[in-house]
Amino acid sequence: MLDAVKAAGYQNVELYGDKLGRGMELARRLKETGLRASGSHVALTDLVDDLERVIANAHAFELRSLFVPSVPVSQRGMAAEGWRALGKQLADLSEKLWAHNMTLGYHNHNWDLDLKEGDKTALDLVFEAAGSAPVQWEADIAWLTRSGVDPIVWLKRHSNRLTAAHVKDLAPAGQNEQEAGWADVGAGTLDWTVLWPEAIANGAKVMVVEHDRPLDPAKTVANSFRYLQEKVL
Repeated sequence: MLDAVKAAGYQNVELYGDKLGRGMELARRLKETGLRASGSHVALTDLVDDLERVIANAHAFELRSLFVPSVPVSQRGMAAEGWRALGKQLADLSEKLWAHNMTLGYHNHNWDLDLKEGDKTALDLVFEAAGSAPVQWEADIAWLTRSGVDPIVWLKRHSNRLTAAHVKDLAPAGQNEQEAGWADVGAGTLDWTVLWPEAIANGAKVMVVEHDRPLDPAKTVANSFRYLQEKVL
């Protein structure tokens, strides 16, 4: 897969799942391929239970940016106080990582846009509770759209925390069901000629091409890169 990513034209990858835990093994493979890791997702439980190991693995990749991808399934419907507690927890962890020259952010899904207190969503409460701590945001623009909000409004709403964005596409209703309704970038309904510059203008420094369930990952990364090169960049 790394060879396919490099052949498509990318220079960087974002780690996810257990990839960060592979440390030097995968870091060497990335270097051999000519790629580098721009950032990584990391489970909240790993940060809480084994922060030193997370830091050591991040150093192996020369990483500075970590993002919590989600809360566990059992917590996704929690009430306002649960989201505030999460914000305070992220704030504490972000301060600890800051001391190691690393940043910590939060990545959204559609459930993070559920209203929890008046007109405040779960995501609002997380960032509000984080206060002045350096908690950042990796905006998944397609998940924002899938939640029913205007993604541009939200990029502006939390631009003070925005540092990265996921770039993927939504298939027209009823299509690509085997791919959970996602599409290669440029083959769906999102207008990346507008969304890309908006994300950059509001603080995103890293734009990460993604597809949650591609049938042909190599084809997806190639198609998405080609579209962005020809139509957006």
